[in-house]
Amino acid sequence: MNLDEIYRRDYGKILASLIRVVGDISLAEDSLQDAFAAAHVQWAAHPPPNPVAWLILTARHKAIDQLRRKTLAENRQHEIRMVSAPVEEAPEPVDTLRLMFTCCHPALAPEAQVALTLRTVGGLTTEEIARAFLVPVPTLAQRLVRAKTKIKVAGIAYEVPADDELAGRLEAVLACLYLVFNEGYSASFGPEVVRGDLCAQAIRLTRQLVELLPQEPEPKGLLALMLLNDARRLTRADAQGDIVLLEDQDRSRWDRDAIAEGVVRVEEAFSSSRPGPYTIQAAIAAAHAGAPRAADTDWRRIVLLYGLLARLQPSPVVELNRAVAIAMAEGPAVGLARLEAIDLPGYHLLPAIRADLLRRLGRFEEAATHYRQALEWVKNDAERRFLTRRLHEVTAQPR
Repeated sequence: MNLDEIYRRDYGKILASLIRVVGDISLAEDSLQDAFAAAHVQWAAHPPPNPVAWLILTARHKAIDQLRRKTLAENRQHEIRMVSAPVEEAPEPVDTLRLMFTCCHPALAPEAQVALTLRTVGGLTTEEIARAFLVPVPTLAQRLVRAKTKIKVAGIAYEVPADDELAGRLEAVLACLYLVFNEGYSASFGPEVVRGDLCAQAIRLTRQLVELLPQEPEPKGLLALMLLNDARRLTRADAQGDIVLLEDQDRSRWDRDAIAEGVVRVEEAFSSSRPGPYTIQAAIAAAHAGAPRAADTDWRRIVLLYGLLARLQPSPVVELNRAVAIAMAEGPAVGLARLEAIDLPGYHLLPAIRADLLRRLGRFEEAATHYRQALEWVKNDAERRFLTRRLHEVTAQPR
């Protein structure tokens, strides 16, 4: 295994192990970067038998050197003794869990949680994260600096919360991972419909969370949701990068292995007494994935699941998706009536869905008005092209 593969696979685990003994994210990051730089030079001639242990030990030595340079008195001796303690050959899995909870502490802003998780646990560079979310590199760098400073100044503990705090804190971790996946699966900005690299990172990190918290159902539900949606990723856009609707996708190209694992994870999560919102959304995705053809989709089951989700986690977006399911189960006029009570200013999918239902009803002039509204709000280039095509279709219809 080469150094790049070790970086992608083990960076977050090694960093988490270092933070446990160093107690400072920035110092641990700097030391680990120095260790990787040293490995790049030294391994060419003498690759170590245990690369991870070598990196941990070297990074600790680099941390000691930095601490010694910074200290002018004995106030740093305790940290030096901690870093100099005997080194383990492999990171402890719980260290990764501690790092996830630290990065997703509710005291940090959501965008900082996402950036810090991708940087520390995921091992992405600042440039990669900035590119993924289409923000300037200096802006992203400042976001990371502020987050790490807040952790240090506020004394946010590097630990897994106690049982009485776990549920609330776990919710922040799951929300962060879902945000990463969603930005990959349906990019908010830019030219691409899907960012496969972000989807893969989110799935990898969520899989780690499932392994580290095997008794918790919602991480399994979230993993299932990601797997079932990601199984369709290659069919969501055509060769030109244009959107292909779910009903038109080539289902023979869906990833059946990912679907099979997703269904198993849904069943595991549903075995708990009270399935959570990610588990319910995963069950909805499973209903789509299990239909051999679009016409075979069990829309009435999906309506029931959205009703359960609306009671558990009420929101206008859930109601919007529920209205779509009702339109598919009972007809576009019924779905259109459900949209009247939904208010989502600036959310382009609301006028886009209203336009689609009006188009299906043959009310082309009204549909054109709402397609134009959606085009004013949309930010993704592929979605803009799709909506423009739909607008041309309805305006070309005879009046």
